[in-house]
Amino acid sequence: MKTIFRNPGISLCIRTTCCQIFNTCKSLSSLSDGSSSELYKKSAIFEGKINSIEGVRKEVDDVCCILESGPWGSSIENALSSLNEKPQPGLIIGVLRKLKDVNLAINYFRWTEKKTDQAHCPEAYNSLLILVARNKKFDCLEQVLEEMSMVGFGPSSNACIELVVSCVKSQMLREAFDIIQMMRKFKFRPAFSAYTTLIGALSAVFESDLMLTLFHQMQELGYEVSVHLFTTLIRVFAKEGRVDAALNLLDEMRSNCFEADVVLYNVCIDCFGKVGKVDMAWKFFHEMKAQGLVPDDVTFTSMIGVLCKSNRLQEAIELFEVMEQDRKVPCAYAYNTMIMGYGSAGKFDEAYGLLERQKAKGSIPSVISYNCILTCLGKKGKVQEALRIFEDMKKDAVPNLPTYNILIDMLCKDGNLEDALRIQGTMKEAGLYPNVITVNIMIDRLCKAQKLDEAVSIFEGMDHKVCCPNEVTFCSLIDGLGKHGRVNDAYRLYEKMLDSNKIPNAVVYTSLIRNFFKCGRKEDGHKIYKEMLRRGCAPDLMLLNTYMDCVFKAGEIEKGRALFEEIKAQGFIPDVQSYSILIHCLVKAGFAHETYQLFHAMKEQGCILDTRAYNTVIDGFCKSGKVNKAYQLLEEMKSKGHQPTVVTYGSVIDGLSKIDRLDEAYMLLEEAKSQGIELNLVIYSSLVDGFGKVGRIDEAYLILEELMQKGLTPNTYTWNCLLDALVKAEEVDEALVCFKSMKDMNCPPNHITYSILINGLCKIRKFNKAFVLWQEMEKQWLKPNTITYTTMISGLAKAGNVAEAHGLFERFKANGGIPDSACYNAIIEGLSNANRATDAYKLFEETRRKGLNIHTKTCVVLLDALHKAECLEQAAIVGAVLKETAKSQHASRYW
Repeated sequence: MKTIFRNPGISLCIRTTCCQIFNTCKSLSSLSDGSSSELYKKSAIFEGKINSIEGVRKEVDDVCCILESGPWGSSIENALSSLNEKPQPGLIIGVLRKLKDVNLAINYFRWTEKKTDQAHCPEAYNSLLILVARNKKFDCLEQVLEEMSMVGFGPSSNACIELVVSCVKSQMLREAFDIIQMMRKFKFRPAFSAYTTLIGALSAVFESDLMLTLFHQMQELGYEVSVHLFTTLIRVFAKEGRVDAALNLLDEMRSNCFEADVVLYNVCIDCFGKVGKVDMAWKFFHEMKAQGLVPDDVTFTSMIGVLCKSNRLQEAIELFEVMEQDRKVPCAYAYNTMIMGYGSAGKFDEAYGLLERQKAKGSIPSVISYNCILTCLGKKGKVQEALRIFEDMKKDAVPNLPTYNILIDMLCKDGNLEDALRIQGTMKEAGLYPNVITVNIMIDRLCKAQKLDEAVSIFEGMDHKVCCPNEVTFCSLIDGLGKHGRVNDAYRLYEKMLDSNKIPNAVVYTSLIRNFFKCGRKEDGHKIYKEMLRRGCAPDLMLLNTYMDCVFKAGEIEKGRALFEEIKAQGFIPDVQSYSILIHCLVKAGFAHETYQLFHAMKEQGCILDTRAYNTVIDGFCKSGKVNKAYQLLEEMKSKGHQPTVVTYGSVIDGLSKIDRLDEAYMLLEEAKSQGIELNLVIYSSLVDGFGKVGRIDEAYLILEELMQKGLTPNTYTWNCLLDALVKAEEVDEALVCFKSMKDMNCPPNHITYSILINGLCKIRKFNKAFVLWQEMEKQWLKPNTITYTTMISGLAKAGNVAEAHGLFERFKANGGIPDSACYNAIIEGLSNANRATDAYKLFEETRRKGLNIHTKTCVVLLDALHKAECLEQAAIVGAVLKETAKSQHASRYW
């Protein structure tokens, strides 16, 4: 678009004389009173004006034809000049009003400005603004408004309203807000209706902060705000749960001497009640009566609904009875609300009684009344009773589409697909056809019941002429298929969604990303995220949290950290879930020491921790050694009304056990039992490990007995903890008895189990028995680790079975194992003692090349063997190494 700044040489004077069409009706009305000559003169004047109007109209049409004949250029300008060298304001305004292309209008606007060498009149500017609004081409708006500000006039009320309304109609509410702020920037006074229209539109999408800004601007400009406007703002703030802000507005309204009306009180009762502020709703109800206002049907029904939803049924009943006193015609809406209240509480007999009472008062219950009962029966899982009520209701009311949808929903939830399809058939017989809501219910419930083929069949059987799948249909089926591993089918459906011109939202992309990662296809998950951004779909906080969680679980730690920063870059504030995911995954990845810093950041940001967040942070503190901090957080959690779970107690008990504070750990175990928490094997295993490590074997046995009495079965880890404790206490025979018990209980030993026992047997020089376990381990196809190999090699070498030890050593290396320093020292000593000095020396050189530490004892044994074998050159080298080792040890002791 060409720039719309005028050339600096053009005068900013305002043409004060514009072409106007005068009202001639008054003149004509007096024709009969004057002389015939006067009548002739007036007729001639009128005829002249008509001809003038026709002339302007023709000229406007001619200008528009020229403008629309091709792209703007010198040929267009020459044609316009030949038509009219100095266009008059009336012509300019007429052309601007007739044109539909804003770019053409701006070019013509500038050309005429140059030709007349004067600034345009206000009406011309306003005509241009209206065209800008209708074309929604707001990129030039600021420059136009700036020019108007320089010449000293602002947009008309109509132009201002047109700009805002065009944005509102296109749901461009943020743009509408920015337009009003732009006007305020240039000190213009936006129209009253522009403010109220935009505030009303923003209230529908709960943009309370923008609404409040506009409201305060209205007050600054001196506009008189009404009770209705206060009511609109209070409703939105209350519905968002921002109670303090709503009450502040209420106080402000009263301070401005406005009296609250019934509508405002009804809004307050309904909105405050729905966000759980029931006592406050009651206060408004009583205050209303104290102010002399009479509660209407809406007031009573809203208050009854609030009480029912907060499980204060008795108060709702009492209020309903007050409402019904001396009332001849029952309020159907109040009856429906009360029936829903009884149904939600499971009091179906009372609900049925209320239906009969309504009939007795001469009011036939509507389909809504029955739908309320059916909804409640569905929530309570009373499917058969719902089907009975469905048959009974036909005496009073004709079932409608929601009735059938409620029944189909509860039958699908119950897994009764055949009956759901039968109800669908009945629905068609009644002349009602399943709408997209019906289909969505069936697909969603079938996916949750893992009946995916049936869900796909319903989707593919949809008659697109009658009922087209919407975004929810695609989303439910994509998620259902993905969750059960059919990610390729889910992706094909996503492509079909795109082909149907349906725009996938963040929920669809969240499902695809999560399910691709879940199936181990992380690259596809990353591609989905990039595709989402390429298609212009903005991620929401839930998607970013899910993606971050998936990335961390896939082992991409740095990418996960980057995604946490991206949450902020996208303009979101990380919530408690964001921090919980980050802390949990970093703790699992071995970065528990970062917990305190992240916890502090979470608190500073004002995050309110939920149970999951407390558990995550407590676990992080325990794993980073800050057990006291974890203990404090446990107490804080309880004081804030969050009940610690088995995970909470498990983390703290494990943390205390690891730092030998076992008595405190056991007390916490007793506390958890007193709270009725079902303790799991992880907690008991932590205590078995803790008591075992400090040699309190008897207590470890008692814990093991207790867990078995609770019906829990020790797993491999639990037995390994006990076996390790027994071996360290040199109770190897007892350990072997436990090992037998472990196998008798069908608990499979792992390589750690065998390593513990082999190590214990070698310590007490029962090498042959250790070798038997080694062979048993190999038969189980268990792969020994480096410690097991080192233990076995050392044991065989000490027992004089050097050939077996050396063979095992070579096999270890051949299998890809990397022997450590202890392993090399053990085999070197074994070979040296077996008078295989040459082989021992080769391994000595290999050890040195790898930069591993050679023990002083190993050097002495090897040196002795080399002397015996008369390998003097090699002995000299070993002696030199021994001297260097001795010097370094002396230096380290000195320092």
